[in-house]
Amino acid sequence: MLDLVVVLRAEDAALDFLSVLSDSTSPEVRVLCCDTAQWVDLPSEGSLSDRLTALAPHIRAPEDPATPLGAGKLSALLREAAGGRPARVWTHSPADNRRGRGRVGRDVAAGDHGLAVRHAVGYSPFLQFVSDEDRPLDRARVGVKLDFVNRYCGPLLSTESPESMIYTARVPAAERFFTTEGPREREGLYALLASLDEEAATVADPWEFETSAYERARLDATTTWVARHRAPEDGPLVEAGACEGALTVRLADKGYEVDATEPNTLFRDRLAGNVGTGFEGVRVHADALETLARSRRLPGSAYLLVEMLYYGQDLDLLDDLPTDLVLLALEPAALAERVRPWLAGTDRWTQVDETVLVAPALESVCGGRAYLSKRGSTGIALRRSTA
Repeated sequence: MLDLVVVLRAEDAALDFLSVLSDSTSPEVRVLCCDTAQWVDLPSEGSLSDRLTALAPHIRAPEDPATPLGAGKLSALLREAAGGRPARVWTHSPADNRRGRGRVGRDVAAGDHGLAVRHAVGYSPFLQFVSDEDRPLDRARVGVKLDFVNRYCGPLLSTESPESMIYTARVPAAERFFTTEGPREREGLYALLASLDEEAATVADPWEFETSAYERARLDATTTWVARHRAPEDGPLVEAGACEGALTVRLADKGYEVDATEPNTLFRDRLAGNVGTGFEGVRVHADALETLARSRRLPGSAYLLVEMLYYGQDLDLLDDLPTDLVLLALEPAALAERVRPWLAGTDRWTQVDETVLVAPALESVCGGRAYLSKRGSTGIALRRSTA
């Protein structure tokens, strides 16, 4: 059996796939380093240390670029390397928190090479995985792994690059592997770790608003909370960062007019499709919060900033929103770190309500492949001061 190990950088083969490199039942191992698009053929004879020594010349400086190859190029390289022989592919997890590695894992599994793909759990500090195969390393193999790091990866031990740095949590003593069950799981894992960048929109409903018991409870509680402060006859609501419209639809069902804004094109297209022609009181806009504040073109009886102030927006933008009521919801830690200090330093807004919308919980994601901590959501109502 031929083992093909596809990694972003050469050192990854030793850090996350040492059990594959030392598997006596697979004497032939080839490692594809995506940062250079080069195959490294590991010697079939000799010790595990000899195999790792073959990787050493391919370790690059942490500042050297490591751009993933893409699914098409990877598929071609894998087909060529396998040459029609039985082969297994080992690669990163789509949910590896180091985004370049996560992209490699997603692209390898999405390819049309026809080979079985196994993902290493790798570095994913926010998720706990249900793995398919666990391979604990004995002390001897751990010693070989540590010796490899200390001998060849010195710059990676001292770098501050979040993508390249090596430290304890990135050198597992037990290597865990799983196989994604179809494109929804693969793409969902990748999008889940893209919460704060544009790639979160590559899959529909990346945060599982439609299927998650936690998210449904949060959205239902948020709808009830909004209704306590504004009735449908009070005027339109402006929902900033409406995503795909999970809250928008709930509000429209209660009879509200909603100006739903979403700057991300993919999310906005899905939002428009979800509200369709069934909700005549919903209007979809492309404005970001900054644009809403600058243009003041969408006056509302209230502005809803629900679970969207995680992107470093300037809270002083609230002063320019054309409304006297802002309903703002975030996880409690974010409220404490960002909003409460700002609120204590301004006399332009007064908090008139605080409501726990949903408590923290642990919840499975991506069809039960992993689980994570949902941190809760608290809503605060801010009224513009008249003084």
